[in-house]
Amino acid sequence: MKASQFSDAQRAFILKQVDEGVPGGDLPESGDQPGDLFQLEEKVPGMLPPEMKKLKQLADENARLKKIVADLTLDREMLQDIIRRK
Repeated sequence: MKASQFSDAQRAFILKQVDEGVPGGDLPESGDQPGDLFQLEEKVPGMLPPEMKKLKQLADENARLKKIVADLTLDREMLQDIIRRK
């Protein structure tokens, strides 16, 4: 996934302007793809920068835990395969 070029504070500012009625194309900070602003609104509606940071930390932790579960599941399958062969 491509890293965002905006900080949490900048994203919060952009979303606040959109909520106030400023069209997305008129925002100087939203120079990415046209759909990026829509995706950002869906992911973090009305969040403040500390909440965005916490959400990112939770997403990173979730990805790390999913990787651990996948590794352990693979190890378990290999061990069961070894036991079946004996």
